[in-house]
Amino acid sequence: MSDHPALHAAGKSGAPVVCLYVLDDSIARPSGGAARWWLAQSLRSLEAEIAARSGSLVLRKGLAAKIIPELAREIGARAVHWNTIAQAPHQAVERQLQAALAKLGVDSESFPGDLLVPPSAIRTKEGRGLRVFTPFWRRLLSLGDPPKPLPAPKELRPGPKVASDTLESWRLEPTRPDWAGGLRETWTPGEASARARLRDFLKHTSRAYVGDRDRPDREGTSGLSPHLRFGELSPRQVWHAARFAADEDPALGPGVEKFLSELGWREFCRHLLHDHPDLASENLQTQFDGFPWKPDKIALAAWQRGRTGYPIVDAGLRELWHTGVMHNRVRMVVASFLVKHLLIDWRDGEAWFWDTLVDADAGSNPANWQWVAGCGADAAPYFRVFNPILQGEKFDPDGTYVRRWVGELRGMPAKLIHQPWQATPIELASAGVTLGKTYPQPIVDHARGRERALAAYAKIRKS
Repeated sequence: MSDHPALHAAGKSGAPVVCLYVLDDSIARPSGGAARWWLAQSLRSLEAEIAARSGSLVLRKGLAAKIIPELAREIGARAVHWNTIAQAPHQAVERQLQAALAKLGVDSESFPGDLLVPPSAIRTKEGRGLRVFTPFWRRLLSLGDPPKPLPAPKELRPGPKVASDTLESWRLEPTRPDWAGGLRETWTPGEASARARLRDFLKHTSRAYVGDRDRPDREGTSGLSPHLRFGELSPRQVWHAARFAADEDPALGPGVEKFLSELGWREFCRHLLHDHPDLASENLQTQFDGFPWKPDKIALAAWQRGRTGYPIVDAGLRELWHTGVMHNRVRMVVASFLVKHLLIDWRDGEAWFWDTLVDADAGSNPANWQWVAGCGADAAPYFRVFNPILQGEKFDPDGTYVRRWVGELRGMPAKLIHQPWQATPIELASAGVTLGKTYPQPIVDHARGRERALAAYAKIRKS
């Protein structure tokens, strides 16, 4: 409820307030399973926060452009407030809403949404958005700090009682089977949890953020991405809290600066989505439209289940399935393995992440996949093929991360845990590992996969 400009304006007006959440899967891409689970918990938390301020939350499912004017007419609303989402489908609905409400004689007002700056603030001379992060980030920094976050209303004047859907009727949470046990074990959605996590990160984790953020064997990241994804925390709140922390303790400066640049990457991806609504389905660089992807359902399934035979890759995918997140460094390795070692279309990987990530973001998820595949904005060089063995040895040197998520390899010594196929029969037996049975052999040879990828990329570059 903090830094919610629309709610702040409604509460400040002194008029009775009805808080409405509309679940409209027609506006944009429906959320995946893990994100829908998070949404259910987040709405419960929000309902409690609003109730504590004497208000109530109304839930409705259907077309927002139809439901909102109907409810406005039903309660005799004088004004409707909302936060803007800078995505084409949402903006189209906004225009419909404004017209429908105007016909009813109801005022409407939109407010800045969950971005640091609107996309219109960072454009080229030709009026286009930037496609390279570094100049984008410099331009954003040159604009100065974003507006300070707004406080949550202390109290809301209750509006009239109106019918509301039950959260259970939306069936956001899995039941048969209930696969969300790991999510419940890992996360506490809601604004209070988000604020506590931000405070803890700035007080402790940010000190070593520059070095630890790439180490999946350490608690080196903020864990704020799902809270940002669901608006439980705004980027403005994060920005100002981080700046304040660094001013209070200059030793935090390097970590905070790096952390804010990661917040800037999220912003960059959202701006890309504003300019390219089909980011999840179309290559930003159209020469990749003829890329020779090699569909392989068996290899894709092995990748999804964490059964590739490459420990760091398998650990990441198993972490994802259990917790709904994957360490950012490992995400890059896992994505590179799919699109380059296996030559499977990046869209297949993006779709899997979309369904299984609690922080699946409409901008960051496809933009990051396109970056790894080499077909997106500010894309990684095509000849950069992450070596899953070296990546594991460098960023999980003791094998702590792999042992946590790939229990079959728990007994392997650190020098062999990232390439168990190099172990002798005695070493394998001592670790209780039988390759091909208890743990799979690699589904593709690294050197061969790399050569095949480079050949395919070189061909598309020439064309």
